[in-house]
Amino acid sequence: MIITQTPIRVSLFGGGTDFRDYYEREEGCVLSTAIDKYIFVVIKERFDDLIRVGYTRTELVECVDQVQHDLVREALRKTGITRRVEIDTMADIPSEGSGLGSSSAVTVGLLNAMYTYLGEAVTAERLAQEACEIEIETLGRPIGVQDQYIAAYGGLRFMTFTRDGRVIVESVRIDDRTRRLLGQNLLLFYTGIARQAGDILSEQKNNIASRLTELRAMKQLALTARAALEAGDVDALGALLHHSWELKKQLASKISNSTIDAIYAAARKAGALGGKVTGAGGGGFLLLYCPWQHQEQVRAALSGLRELPFRMEHYGSKVILNYRRYNNE
Repeated sequence: MIITQTPIRVSLFGGGTDFRDYYEREEGCVLSTAIDKYIFVVIKERFDDLIRVGYTRTELVECVDQVQHDLVREALRKTGITRRVEIDTMADIPSEGSGLGSSSAVTVGLLNAMYTYLGEAVTAERLAQEACEIEIETLGRPIGVQDQYIAAYGGLRFMTFTRDGRVIVESVRIDDRTRRLLGQNLLLFYTGIARQAGDILSEQKNNIASRLTELRAMKQLALTARAALEAGDVDALGALLHHSWELKKQLASKISNSTIDAIYAAARKAGALGGKVTGAGGGGFLLLYCPWQHQEQVRAALSGLRELPFRMEHYGSKVILNYRRYNNE
């Protein structure tokens, strides 16, 4: 039995510039952090030749082509596993519509588990690259490439997407005080609004050519935020997040709505310096930057929403159990 643990993420700045349609035109970059909420994948050998897949439903099929879970099916194809296997996925958060990169974390976690099952050690770079191939090239999802890389690498990362398709992953160099303050001052609240990101992301992707000014400004904010963190100026992120959110809302028509606007305004009035809806927008989780002295007022203002306490996660996808039974008879 193999179990992998793969972190989800909070994308802080630069989201949208990780779309191929943008970074092949002019380089993109994002500032993102993995958090201590996870996707778990379990894989084990079966006695018979069937494939069993367990998630919100259970599948029991005779061949890979019959698997309905598209990420599992394509990960099986990518790794060459064809039979005699059981796979289960579990998540710490709602598996769809959260805006925390859970889909890509599933893909990375599946690949990591499957390669380990086959006895093959693979790098974070390969896990991320193959997860992008599955989601973007094979399945045609209208998404960027940051989620797969932060799930594979973990940590607080600055990622650059070059015109020739390379992804440069760098650690953000901050001291312990800055890391502690950043983790302490970021809050996540579930809006209670479930949404399908596909429509929003498709519109955003189609709008790239007409939103270059906004995307360039968002890219510059990612660079500015990295510099502020590395200089120890954590509170600068509040205003930068607010500016970035105002820009992000212009990328597609359903990124925000009257309910989200009211929640965000209430949080700002109570003392949050800035924030954003994570992921594609339209629902899911609201990220806020709020100094600790105002956090109870913000919690009171958002008392109808469920908070998701979290910490920043240092590690990317990893194997937490590798148990093999050997028959020596």
